[in-house]
Amino acid sequence: MAKAFFRLQKFLRRTQFLLFFLTAAYLMAGSLLLLQRTRLVIQQGSHGTSANQALAVPDETAGVGMAEPRALQNPRPAPRLLVGMDALQEPALDQRHSPRWLVSRNSELRQLRRRWFHRFISNQEPMETAGFKVIKHTAEHKGTYIGCFTDDSRERTLKGAVFYDLRKMTVAHCQEACAERAYTYAGLVYGAECYCGNTLPATASRPEECNSECKGEKGSVCGGVNRLSVYRVEELRAGARRRRNVIYRGCFRAPENLTDTFPASLIQPNLTVEMCSEFCSKKEFPLAVIQGQECYCGYPTGRFSLREGADGLRCRGTRNTSSAAQGKYCLVYQTPVQDTRCTDRKFLTTKSKVFVALSSFPGAGNTWARHLIEHATGYYTGSYYFDGALYNKGFKGEKDHWRSRRTICVKTHESGKTEIEMFDSAILLIRNPYKSLMAEFNRKYAGHLGYATDRNWKSKEWPDFVNSYASWWASHVLDWLKYGKRLLIVHYEDLKQSLIPKLREMVEFLNVTVTEDRLLCVENNRDGNFKRSGAKQKDFEPFTQEMKDLINRYILTVDEALRGRNFTGLPREYVPR
Repeated sequence: MAKAFFRLQKFLRRTQFLLFFLTAAYLMAGSLLLLQRTRLVIQQGSHGTSANQALAVPDETAGVGMAEPRALQNPRPAPRLLVGMDALQEPALDQRHSPRWLVSRNSELRQLRRRWFHRFISNQEPMETAGFKVIKHTAEHKGTYIGCFTDDSRERTLKGAVFYDLRKMTVAHCQEACAERAYTYAGLVYGAECYCGNTLPATASRPEECNSECKGEKGSVCGGVNRLSVYRVEELRAGARRRRNVIYRGCFRAPENLTDTFPASLIQPNLTVEMCSEFCSKKEFPLAVIQGQECYCGYPTGRFSLREGADGLRCRGTRNTSSAAQGKYCLVYQTPVQDTRCTDRKFLTTKSKVFVALSSFPGAGNTWARHLIEHATGYYTGSYYFDGALYNKGFKGEKDHWRSRRTICVKTHESGKTEIEMFDSAILLIRNPYKSLMAEFNRKYAGHLGYATDRNWKSKEWPDFVNSYASWWASHVLDWLKYGKRLLIVHYEDLKQSLIPKLREMVEFLNVTVTEDRLLCVENNRDGNFKRSGAKQKDFEPFTQEMKDLINRYILTVDEALRGRNFTGLPREYVPR
């Protein structure tokens, strides 16, 4: 009996110790959770402040002139962060807008942008997926399933149009996209990639090898690993034909020998633009060329580059009948089909020895420049950030680690000594700050392809945005001029106006050799998928005179800094405004 009592006593002591230990662990875990929550609340409070309320202010400011070159050599002062204050204590007027003040301001704004960027991405994801309805396999698939085929990325037959969607890819979505671009077949692979074309792949595979579920449609198959699920989309074509865009390119002098210049042709009485465009689309050519009753299909080439248009009066006759070009001139139309000569892209086979940045202020056209570089070189570009929306547009380098050196260059909006000196060289893309600020404001409130609303422009956030970001535009350039090892300065406006010469200069800087036909292909696909949609405000002037005075001072500072480094100054259109 005593022995049993001592065992019970020993057990209770152990249980008491165990309860004490669990209680202590619970209290410690609760304390850690409380501390973490407090930290998050503080961070959220800093996010909630306006841009100029959460900026760091230098402890000391130098009394230098606005464009004093020696200020570029001054070390960066240590900042202190002001959070939740009603107003920002500004330095003296004669100290503002100097290179040293801009450099300090830039460091602070970089931190703000990083926080805002991650918050924007986290907010976007649920918005994109909210309300998404999972569709049954049989209810939405209007096309005819052809079968499972081998997908050879080196010799892909379905390459007319390509897009990705990591979260919402469905068979119907792919079919509809291909139908709108006048393609006959839609193929899906890896559950998230869609390819279009008019020719079936050569090698069929076993049905069970197409086993990847569609990312946005449970129970549906979207190919597999190196396997395509192919559908015929002719049943969708009638409804999609109304949305196809046939773009009039203009009147051009016809080449000497039309049959040698263009691979396909058709002679048709009462030929119309629709007939010729449909014929060339089926042949997968991006250009439809009409001369009288003759229709020719092909690509822009050195013999027919579309660089010098003729007076439209020389191509007499209506566009619908296209009855005359008098033998010397022809009408040219862009079909819905994509020029595929420059769409093939891949990662570098070996790690790049030179680490190149594609640097710009936000809103300066970095994404567009990446589109041009990728199609010109055939290699993916990387990114310091991860943007799922851009990955879905075909920028596969977004998913690759930015320091992998498997991409031809790396997008970045960062500046500052540490961030810049990581790169061996850089293409520095500069755009008119007025245009850049508006583009970034649009992106902030409406994504890559939308426009901010009137309410956004008239809110208090717009003047706060200009006050903060205008200084960043200037300090971004000044930092790269100061710390960049090897720079190629490219002005957005020059690239837009003289695409091929400037793009050739950029490609040579990247040490890549390209053919003239590939550059012409890039020019033919110059816009890609990056034109903003929606209602654009006409004759809209969001800048007050005070904003203009501020921005113009920054422009003069940057212009003088560029000339001081023996670069071409800013385009004359930047100032005065």
